[in-house]
Amino acid sequence: MDRGAGSGDEHPFAAHDTARLRAAQARVTRAVDELGVTFGVGEPPTDDGTLTDAAPAARWELDTVPLVLGSEQWARLDAGVTQRSRLLDALLTDLYGDRTVLRRGLVPPEVIVRHRGYRRAAHGLAIPGPHRLFFHAVDLIHDRSGEAHVLSDRTQAPSGAGYALADRSILARAVPGEFRAVGPRPVSTFVGAVRVALVEAAPPAAEDPTVVVLSPGAGSETAFDQAHLASVLGFPLVESPDLVVQDGAVWMRSLGRLRRVHVVVRRVDDDDVDPLDLRPDSRLGVVGLLDVARRGAVTVVNTVGSGVLENPALTVDLPGLTRALLGEEPILPGVPTFWAGDDAMRSHLHAHAASLVFHESTSGASVVGAELTAAETADLLARVDADPTAWAAREIPELGTSPVGPAGHRRPDVGLDSRPVGLRVFDVATRAGYVTMTGGLGQVLVTDPLTEPMTSTAALDVWVLRDRRAPGTATTMRRDDDARTVRRRETADPVSSPRVLNDLFWMGRYAERAESTARMLVAGNACLREHGVAERPTESMSTDPGEITDPGHRATAVVLAAITRVSGTAPGFAAARTRAEVVAEFRSLTVDARRPGSAAQSVAALARCARAVRDQLGQDTWAVLFRVDQVLAEAAAAPVTDEATLWATQSRVVGSMLAVAGLTAESMVRDPGWHLMDLGRRLERAAGITALAAAAVEADHPPAIAEIVLSAVLAAADSSVTHRRRYRGAPTLGAVIDLVLADPGNPRSIVFQIERLAVDLSALPGAEVTSRPLRALDALRATVRRLEPGDVDTDSGRADLRVVLDTVIGDLDRLTTAVVETHLSGPGGTQPLWGRGAGRVLS
Repeated sequence: MDRGAGSGDEHPFAAHDTARLRAAQARVTRAVDELGVTFGVGEPPTDDGTLTDAAPAARWELDTVPLVLGSEQWARLDAGVTQRSRLLDALLTDLYGDRTVLRRGLVPPEVIVRHRGYRRAAHGLAIPGPHRLFFHAVDLIHDRSGEAHVLSDRTQAPSGAGYALADRSILARAVPGEFRAVGPRPVSTFVGAVRVALVEAAPPAAEDPTVVVLSPGAGSETAFDQAHLASVLGFPLVESPDLVVQDGAVWMRSLGRLRRVHVVVRRVDDDDVDPLDLRPDSRLGVVGLLDVARRGAVTVVNTVGSGVLENPALTVDLPGLTRALLGEEPILPGVPTFWAGDDAMRSHLHAHAASLVFHESTSGASVVGAELTAAETADLLARVDADPTAWAAREIPELGTSPVGPAGHRRPDVGLDSRPVGLRVFDVATRAGYVTMTGGLGQVLVTDPLTEPMTSTAALDVWVLRDRRAPGTATTMRRDDDARTVRRRETADPVSSPRVLNDLFWMGRYAERAESTARMLVAGNACLREHGVAERPTESMSTDPGEITDPGHRATAVVLAAITRVSGTAPGFAAARTRAEVVAEFRSLTVDARRPGSAAQSVAALARCARAVRDQLGQDTWAVLFRVDQVLAEAAAAPVTDEATLWATQSRVVGSMLAVAGLTAESMVRDPGWHLMDLGRRLERAAGITALAAAAVEADHPPAIAEIVLSAVLAAADSSVTHRRRYRGAPTLGAVIDLVLADPGNPRSIVFQIERLAVDLSALPGAEVTSRPLRALDALRATVRRLEPGDVDTDSGRADLRVVLDTVIGDLDRLTTAVVETHLSGPGGTQPLWGRGAGRVLS
């Protein structure tokens, strides 16, 4: 399958030595991490943002060495795959329609009706356009002679196209010289074809079709694949609670209103699509969706029931069906397969059980004959004989190999090596016919490729060479000129579900919380390094700071007590008796992701929210989140005595959160989702500043101590430079309160946050002056007007200020509740994703 197949050219990486390949692999791996490409089930979300003990999703392994296909080789694969799609499309239409193939005996009825993918509920589903099979993926392998064989078809909800697109983007940046020298044909044209095809698939009456991608959720094994594909297509990624059936149509919830949905691209299995008609305990589908589809008011792709085409036993009859339904000879042969319902084939199963892989149609289970003992083989064959029509078996072919790199063979002392590889090719049905992605998703196989699914060590980008006789040729596709598509570009407004808006809201809160916590820690460690702490081997630091004689030590104790109070991590620093224990507390508050209130916990919660709205975010955001995660991991792995790394990590967390804030401010459209994210940030910042100010005025301190404490407050509020420029002297309580609470020109002040909150709330749908959030904001504004910074130098003034600050905290809580209940409340009675059936593996 390498470049030399049929061309005589050597592989473009053939001259690379081990060191060069490993350096390239390091760049690829880093790019994968920065893009946040993962595969596998991650940890379930929690209401308070704390981590669970579930394993996180694993990094997507991408090899730096691509699978290279010659133009003639690809032309045969392209023709073979599209032929197979046309055949399966015709067969699927017939099976849920006239069923002539069953009446003519072209396919044994047992092969169809006994397969777990057959859905009687799919009969009568209206499908606009000429094709019932919309998305199709074909898994291919090559034998030692180089001939391609079809291993299996993916027809329910084929996964991997998003991974293939990401792989191409990563490799083009990681090995630009090799990529430019080869100049493979682009894969991006497939995206345009899919986008047009989905709009075409809408019911005819839809003038401005809305397309959504229905996902099992962020806990799905292929969550990245779903989100990345939705992102490049520009369609909303939704989950079951985001959709509702009402008045004979499907609607998407968005900020208290409903938007009509015309096309649902499902990434959930057949039996999970509609708990009313299919599996009743499914939490991944939409109640009543099939009824709307039968009425022709929504198009579900792939159509429910298409999983019946994935039956291995069906491949026995596909050559004859190709001739009968298409009048053509098959271009791509399948792996030799035998159906036990035929007596002669069942005899073959008995004679060659050790060289076959058995598949049971009713359960989908696979059994590798070579792995069984004699007794286990006898038991298996007895099961086959007892229920022969439920079983089929495939031969294990001798696989050809292709060059792979470090991620594929995992041998540190080897550069290029040869390994068996598989190839998944994707195509999509348009009005003009099926269009393939030029290339697809390669996989380095490590075990028997006939087990389900194919196991691999790494993915491969697939480079298809351009036809030298016609340079610059690319996959033919229709232009994105459908009238409805053009109108959509001109008139569509961004729409997000309450779930997405809620995650964006919490993204803003967690980003600000991580930044403010890190800023407090930086201010606290500055006090510790400059002034030290009072060592108390027999007492804790809970002793009244006033009993500490050294002013610097007293000031440090006050600052550390404020950090504990604001972060909600009691007893925190109060339990520390020595400097080493104080540093240990700093370390815990910095790197312990399982400790509520720590900077690392907020960063982890931010990343989790970001994964849930991956389709909303750009690549640069993922690069920042990866880097801050690496910084925290390195600090956690450093020796506990390494204070320099610890202090540097706190500052780097601040910088990373500023980068996230900058990216979201400069790169995201100002739609309701952005305004809710900014609302979360502003609410969190206002609450943090208020709590910090309340901690600073909790007690009256002598001038020497007050100066240190107020300097720390200014540092934590990122207002030190502004204070020095305006006041040109040691900080006083009145000046600090004026700057961080009442100065409308200071982006860190409470007054500034209130004005930003007003802008954000006014930008949301239904923002009337009498709305509950705006009334709560007016109450907060009235409370803040009571601030009198000039009077805080007296005992009564400080007491009044403490009352006002406590009121502000209460007002902020009420405003937050009003925002959540008005704009972010989900539908009543919905169930969370995490539960029975939530972790099912997609095909």
